[in-house]
Amino acid sequence: MTSRRFVLSSGLGIAGLTSLAMGSGRLQAAQAASPASVIPPLPVPALPVAGQNAIFPVRRVYCVGRNYLAHIKELNHDTREPPFFFQKARDMLVQNNAAIPYPTLTHDYEHEIELVLAMKSGGMNIPVSDAENHIYGYAVGLDMTRRDLQKQAQEKRQPWEAGKSFDNAAPCGSIVPVTKSGHLNKGRIHLELNGQTAADGNLEDMIWSPAEIIAHLSTAFEIAAGDLIYTGTPRAVGKVSPGDKLAAHIDGLPSLRISILS
Repeated sequence: MTSRRFVLSSGLGIAGLTSLAMGSGRLQAAQAASPASVIPPLPVPALPVAGQNAIFPVRRVYCVGRNYLAHIKELNHDTREPPFFFQKARDMLVQNNAAIPYPTLTHDYEHEIELVLAMKSGGMNIPVSDAENHIYGYAVGLDMTRRDLQKQAQEKRQPWEAGKSFDNAAPCGSIVPVTKSGHLNKGRIHLELNGQTAADGNLEDMIWSPAEIIAHLSTAFEIAAGDLIYTGTPRAVGKVSPGDKLAAHIDGLPSLRISILS
């Protein structure tokens, strides 16, 4: 049974941007109660909508861990685990054609190409049968990872933030509405590193489908309009070096291209 749905309108203006991204208008209420703000209102990160003069304001960024069997085996993890989730801050989003710096503190910076779900509505305890009705559209994303820091945290049983949630850690392409793409449950997903294939798979190889991911996630968090959900990567994650150029592709979606500053 879903609750408190928020619906995304494609022609959203600036005045509606913050209220949608916050889900409930709590930010406006706080500002009204305290007229003397110590900092100016912060911009809300947003992604372009493909083929439209519209933007998709982002509320939260969720990521699914280990959702392709080959990738689980590649990292020597338990193949029987149910899906689990972590988050990246929304200001870590990077848009298409960006050039980003090589991150600090790592010698093992890796790419993970993923299908991204953009949510137009949500709730708690969403049934699998209703989950796709809450998807606004799809995009190509990269879950950039400081793998050495992630492994160190795992060994010490510490949180993953340093390995997964850092500046420029969430590149994401433009969003294609479901009305244009249809629902994506199969199709090639592959990444090119400096013009050579570095990762390759098919969306139908997901252990948990997009609908099942939404259903599982909604048992722990209330999903709302503006949420992005990265759905996991196929095998062949690999290192990224200064000067590299990445091109991420999923059948039916605009490609995502980024470069790493040298």
